[in-house]
Amino acid sequence: MNQENRNMVLFLAIAALILVGWPIVAQTFWPAPKRPAITKTTPVADKPVTSAAATPVVDTAKTNRDRGLVLAETPRVTIYTPSLKGSINLKGARIDDLVLLNHRQTIDKKSPPERLLSPSGTEHSYFAGFGWAGDGIASPDKNTVWAADAPALTPGKPVTLRWSNAQGVSFQIKFSVDADYMFTIDQSIGNGSAAPVTARTYGLVSRTGLPVHPDSWVNHVGPIGVFGNGANYDIGYPNLQGTDRSFFGSVFGANVKPGPNYFDNKGGWLGFGDIYWLTALIPDQNAQVHAGFRAAGDTFQADFATTPVKVQPGKVARQTTRFFAGAKEVRLIDKYQDQGNIVNFDKAIDWGWFRIVEKPIFYYLDFLFRLVGNFGVAIILLTITIRGLLFPIAQRQFASMAKMKAIQPKQKAIQERYKDDKPRQQQEIMALYKAEGVNPLGGCGPTLLQIPVMYALYKVLLLSTEMRHQPFVLWIRDLAAPDPLTPINLFGLLPFTPPVFIAIGIIPILLGVSMYFQFKMNPAPMDEAQKQVFAIMPWMLMFVMAPFAVGLQLYWITSNVLTILQQRLLYARHPEMLVATPKTPAKPIPKK
Repeated sequence: MNQENRNMVLFLAIAALILVGWPIVAQTFWPAPKRPAITKTTPVADKPVTSAAATPVVDTAKTNRDRGLVLAETPRVTIYTPSLKGSINLKGARIDDLVLLNHRQTIDKKSPPERLLSPSGTEHSYFAGFGWAGDGIASPDKNTVWAADAPALTPGKPVTLRWSNAQGVSFQIKFSVDADYMFTIDQSIGNGSAAPVTARTYGLVSRTGLPVHPDSWVNHVGPIGVFGNGANYDIGYPNLQGTDRSFFGSVFGANVKPGPNYFDNKGGWLGFGDIYWLTALIPDQNAQVHAGFRAAGDTFQADFATTPVKVQPGKVARQTTRFFAGAKEVRLIDKYQDQGNIVNFDKAIDWGWFRIVEKPIFYYLDFLFRLVGNFGVAIILLTITIRGLLFPIAQRQFASMAKMKAIQPKQKAIQERYKDDKPRQQQEIMALYKAEGVNPLGGCGPTLLQIPVMYALYKVLLLSTEMRHQPFVLWIRDLAAPDPLTPINLFGLLPFTPPVFIAIGIIPILLGVSMYFQFKMNPAPMDEAQKQVFAIMPWMLMFVMAPFAVGLQLYWITSNVLTILQQRLLYARHPEMLVATPKTPAKPIPKK
């Protein structure tokens, strides 16, 4: 078998491996965005979750009941802001009923708002609780019914809950909320007894069941916290249940022990993060806390407790906690970090290693969206900007390609002359490059620069709540999701959903076509195997990119179109690149 045939066989083997294995690899490392969906969980037993912080145990009901019935069973204080709607349960002083008014469950305009918190005893229960844990005194617990001084909590109008025990010790919890997603909880204990009392504040977030979107290598979903200088993304739900998440969890979360994970720290914050939503307990940033995560079955809890304080008779002790419950909107998260002095709160969004590229891209893309009102158009404008910035480099790329084209006859002659002496062949070719002033890697610059940009845009589309459910035109109603139309099922006319591997949408097909014409404008390679690679590459990449967000595909298509226009312009400056390379006959090796 000659070299060209061996190259072809190797290429076909690699192509088959990519086409078969790519969906598995992509789902592991770069999971395709999904529309919100409701998954069912099996009701868990009434298992208490014990805490090293000595906070009250959290349990879940043995059966899942209708949310409306559960909400009607206990007295409540209404919560209403421009961003939130819900209620505080006066039994247990829990924020356990919350929907996000500015975010809907699906792309349907009539879809209900996204529900974040739900009371214990309902499916997917998810709530926050606050209180005091005392030593030797009767403290309020999950069954305590508090008295409220107002029927509703709104921005600028706080609500105070009160409860006193038989010993004369009084407890108060004052809830305040801003116009977005931040609650402030001021807790106080007044000692009306004749002896000192010792108590500490606590806060907890409890959730039952696993989230819709799984944890992945590119984006952490699950327990998250800042204990010290950086964010902890290592702890996953399986870790808390006593098992490791995966092979990657064992590698990147090597310091995570199975079961409860707790930390002693000053300030910080902790909670649970989904792709788009976040609940976070934020204790006083100057307070020493014992904080961490634990689980019992499918019930997971994040909690903290402050250092116990001794309250003398007639004295009052106070402690302030903040609680974030809402969407991970980038500008808002950054504002809370900067103006609210919350250390590393922006780490709630797992930007990853390319953060230095991703955040500027997000802010610029968000600026363009606010300017034009359409995220698809904003992505096109972003692409034009990036291509404009890379234009000088592209010019040098084409100049280098022109030189490579010009010396191809000489290079081919060397290959034929030393075809039986590969080391000498490479030596002579490198000498030719040096003599002609050619850099064989000179055309890789724009491509290499595009890689972090592409990955950054992928992360922005995956993580940014602002781009969730954003339409473009016609059938593209969610730029953060894959193209929903595919000719495989006649664009939805046939009653079946094709596998992801073959569900090639219209936009991915247009991507393949644009790449085909872009490749056609490049100088044809001299090696036949390379020609076959370039011929099939656009269609392979079409399959590879099909499961990704339409917004990412739109960026690539626009980039390809601009590249074609740029190539036509630069070909006009370097017409020698369009001249067919004459085949140079091999020169005989001189006899010694």
